[in-house]
Amino acid sequence: MASKKVTLNVEGMSCGHCSGMVQKTLEGIDGISNVFVDLDAKKADFNADTSTHIDKAIEKINDAGYKASNTY
Repeated sequence: MASKKVTLNVEGMSCGHCSGMVQKTLEGIDGISNVFVDLDAKKADFNADTSTHIDKAIEKINDAGYKASNTY
C-alpha cells in the first residue's frame, strides 16, 4: 500500500516534552511511519497509509491535549 506524506499543524506544544508526547502518540498508531515533530514550526510530519490513519492521528493528538489540524 502506498503511503502519503502528511503535515499537521499542532497547536499547544510549548516544550520538548510536548513535542515528544506528540511524536510518541503518532508512532503508536499502526499505519503511520517516519514521524518528525517540529516544535518551533508547531508541525508534525509523517507518512500515513490511508486517510483513516490521518483522521486517527488528529483524534489521538487532540485526545493528548493538543489541537491538530490537517494542512492539506
